[in-house]
Amino acid sequence: MESNFIEIVQIIKQSRTNATKAVNAELINLYWNVGMYISNKLKLSDWGDKTVADLSEYLQRNNPELKGFNSRGLYRMIQFYESYPENHKLIIDSERSFEPKNQSSTIVSSLMTQFKTIDIKSSTIAKISWTHHMTIFSRCKLNEEREFYIKLCIRENYSVRELDRQINSSLFERAMTSENPKSIIPKNSKTDIQQVFKDSYIFDFLNLPEQHSEGDLQEGLINRMKDFILELGRDFIFIGNEYKLMVGDSDFYIDLLFYHRGLQCLVAFELKAGKFKPEHIGQLNFYLEALDRDVKKEHENPSIGILLCKDKNNQVVEYALSRSLSPTMVAEYRTQLPDKELLQQKFNDIFEDEEELNSNQD
Repeated sequence: MESNFIEIVQIIKQSRTNATKAVNAELINLYWNVGMYISNKLKLSDWGDKTVADLSEYLQRNNPELKGFNSRGLYRMIQFYESYPENHKLIIDSERSFEPKNQSSTIVSSLMTQFKTIDIKSSTIAKISWTHHMTIFSRCKLNEEREFYIKLCIRENYSVRELDRQINSSLFERAMTSENPKSIIPKNSKTDIQQVFKDSYIFDFLNLPEQHSEGDLQEGLINRMKDFILELGRDFIFIGNEYKLMVGDSDFYIDLLFYHRGLQCLVAFELKAGKFKPEHIGQLNFYLEALDRDVKKEHENPSIGILLCKDKNNQVVEYALSRSLSPTMVAEYRTQLPDKELLQQKFNDIFEDEEELNSNQD
């Protein structure tokens, strides 16, 4: 009998999930249509900023039960619509229904029927919550970046907290600069070394010229440590720069030394403003050996080395690492994102299989 009871519980939970999704889709539909209405009014010069403020005051005075319709909320709805207008691919991928003019609408009053309303509840943007959208808007600068995180939230069922963590770890930048972007997309798996470290890092916040020295790179990263750690990802703790190691009667210096809480190990970063060379591995392995012998605590895991180069040849890297026993990785850094055409190609690489699968199911 209890198995039947469990099935009933599953039915209830599934129904609740479906109800939550339906409510969310209706809310997104509402905010988008409100944003469309006000945006069109502003573009036609029928309204100005003062009118939007008056509307907000009117709603709060006459309908205090309506939440989220203050001036800031209304402008967010305008931004929401203008980011994903009627002809946007995240809107037109749905079966939209256009209500004819001069008929009442469930979204807006019949007094406002000079503008059509559009049912976007089956669109891509209605598949994530308003809180997800606000997180993406507040953190993402590029249209491509917003689209990337929207699709990823749907595919991986990210919570808002998980979405925020992925943005913090610059998942978009990593995917857009990776030779194999699919390989760095997490699949709800536990954190491991491959999830922590990237094969490419973006240092656009440094504003470095194309020709720069390792000293310029190191100084820039030190001065912008907060941005650097955001690019590295969660759980990194900065220990020091030019960290001194004493071996025999000689002193050696690690460019940047971190500790990773999740992996419980020291992480040494060596910076190279030029192309990767095999001899760089020998230098980094020497530092790791010194760290493990003289600095690492007994309960900590073996140290990890990251060689940050401006450029690398993957075959040369593979040969250089093939006989290395130390946990060493070689990553590129870039001072800016790739151009639009390359961004689009990366998007296709990540999402084309999913879109083909969805079309076959339809």
